[in-house]
Amino acid sequence: MGVSDYRHIICLGTALLLGSQALAADLQPPGASAPLAIANLGAAREHNGQDSDADAAPGAGPFGSPLASSFAAAASGASPGAPVVRFRSERDAFRTGIRDYYSGDKASAVQALEYAATRGHSPAQWKLGRMYAEGDGVPHDDLKAFEYFSKVVEGSEDNPRRAVTRFISNAYVALGGYYLDGIAGTYVQKDERRAREMFHHAASYYGDPDAQYNLARLCLAGQGGARDAQLAARWLHLAAEKNHAPSQALLGHLLLTGQGNVARQTSRGLMWLTIARNSADPQKDAWIIEMYDQAIALAPERDRNAAQATAQAYMAQRSGRN
Repeated sequence: MGVSDYRHIICLGTALLLGSQALAADLQPPGASAPLAIANLGAAREHNGQDSDADAAPGAGPFGSPLASSFAAAASGASPGAPVVRFRSERDAFRTGIRDYYSGDKASAVQALEYAATRGHSPAQWKLGRMYAEGDGVPHDDLKAFEYFSKVVEGSEDNPRRAVTRFISNAYVALGGYYLDGIAGTYVQKDERRAREMFHHAASYYGDPDAQYNLARLCLAGQGGARDAQLAARWLHLAAEKNHAPSQALLGHLLLTGQGNVARQTSRGLMWLTIARNSADPQKDAWIIEMYDQAIALAPERDRNAAQATAQAYMAQRSGRN
């Protein structure tokens, strides 16, 4: 191939690129923008992305448009339908995937997240696990969710950064839930002991309140290990101090009724139920509200008044600390 042939290809590529950019500009809605979206995992965040929004945008770079990408594929010798890698790193892919997810393009989000997940990016693995667990933008598939959460856990020792600990602890909790019931028709069998181990690791190593709550329930029921109400009360208290409403409610009920080696403490039990009622979400925590209403209706007035006073003092003190 001669020099003139190369010049012809370069000119053709430039024309295609400019034409595609003009076309993209014509199709862009007035005032449209693509702000960077950060995953709120029920409160987990990816803190470490340092790239700008423009750099992280799905079409960023000289081959950002569809026509230009096709030209790039042709010039590189790739087949016309082959996807062109457009990520500088797994972090870049994760940022793009999260932005695509929150903009409503979940198919593109999955592609970007899979790129990051296959390269060991824990938050991407976690997000895909959640999507498959909930059937969010993908077919519901508990086994795929289980396998993505397993990857997060398997890589946790190699990646102990604080920014990803929330993803890791949540993955342990998710795996505990799967082991507790098993996944029908798969190799994941019900294993209460393994479930208890998952919850215990997240509860003790990461201080995860969801794990502490689930572990306490297993201790109360004697699932996966010995029945121990006192140990359950300790785990519930740790989670309750983190303003975990289900733990506050269950701790209150445990103290109110007295179980096993936990002595009955009516006033203190009512106090925790009152705090739980204040923290409860009416849409999700109807059982907490019902438990509180029943306890208050049956309690003597003296105990109700004492519980209300101590609950208000506790919440005021907590508000002052925050």
